[in-house]
Amino acid sequence: MTNSNTIDKYKCLSGYLGGQGKFDRLPGKRKKKTLDVMIEYLGDKFDKNKEYTEIEVNDILCQYHSFNDPATLRRLLFGSNILNRTRDGRRYWRIP
Repeated sequence: MTNSNTIDKYKCLSGYLGGQGKFDRLPGKRKKKTLDVMIEYLGDKFDKNKEYTEIEVNDILCQYHSFNDPATLRRLLFGSNILNRTRDGRRYWRIP
């Protein structure tokens, strides 16, 4: 169920969506709050009760962006404590 608070929270992302409804670029350095919202939005695409391979994480991220850089998004999700991973980077999971 989508509520108005969720819609309002993600409204700042509309300028980053291309014609396919995917993010076409990352917010610039001066848009840290917008980047944080984008990373939170992408993190919501991962089930909290499931482990993912790196390939599965990339596949999910590629569904939501068109600038062809899932590695950067993966690192941002990890660095923002939304996803965790094993030391070798083979398994990922959503942090509750």
